[in-house]
Amino acid sequence: MKNTLLAVFLISSLGVCGQAVNTTSGAATDTIKKDRVKPHDTVQYIHNNAWSYVPPAVFVAYGGLSFVVGPIRHVDYYIKDRIQQSAPKYNSKIDDYLQIAPGAMVYLLNLAGDEGKNRFVDRTAMLALSGLILTGTDGLKYVMHRQRPFGGDYLSFPSGHTGAAFVAAEFLAEEYGDKSVWYSVGGYACATATAVMRLYNRAHWFSDCVAGAGFGILSVRAAYWLYPHIRNALTHKDKHGRSTMIMPSYSDGAPGLLFAMQL
Repeated sequence: MKNTLLAVFLISSLGVCGQAVNTTSGAATDTIKKDRVKPHDTVQYIHNNAWSYVPPAVFVAYGGLSFVVGPIRHVDYYIKDRIQQSAPKYNSKIDDYLQIAPGAMVYLLNLAGDEGKNRFVDRTAMLALSGLILTGTDGLKYVMHRQRPFGGDYLSFPSGHTGAAFVAAEFLAEEYGDKSVWYSVGGYACATATAVMRLYNRAHWFSDCVAGAGFGILSVRAAYWLYPHIRNALTHKDKHGRSTMIMPSYSDGAPGLLFAMQL
């Protein structure tokens, strides 16, 4: 049990370390503040420190290596056996809700008047883009074809719940981590707890959850890097100097495009 908790703690601590080295330049910070003041300004490019990508990349690599490196795969079996011995009848659905808690906290804080790094529209678009990128990794479930610990289907790798939980945690850290490290700690604690519950529910192997955490963090980092490029490409001024914007929309079950113009 102690080894299980130690392994899980490593997921959480590496995630926090990854956020700690994620810095924003002073110029970028100034443009973000200006963007909140001037609604029609475009979001400027936000550059993450290159080292901030190392922890999630290591997570993904660890998960991938579990398919070819025996000792890493043996860790999966060891943790599964320890869980089976300590909590053979564990069954909970809390992880279904806990995975979204850090993301919900962003909007609760904003509702309470505590503004995050970006405006509501921009942060929501980046969260949606993060989810879209993460969804793309679901294809690996069919490619890797790993059976779940309980012997059910072959969609074990990577852990989708863990990926979604770390998307939410990284989203909270990106928006509020500069204000207090405890926002990041709290978000990653929820994400790690989700991963632990996936293990105890026997829905995933340890390496599935580690990889899911890496994919989740990388999805948010990619979205925060891509979104300014996408938004600036879709937002421009006409010959009269009025700002126009085209963005995707979803209404009454039908997707479409929304056109907006500054009058």
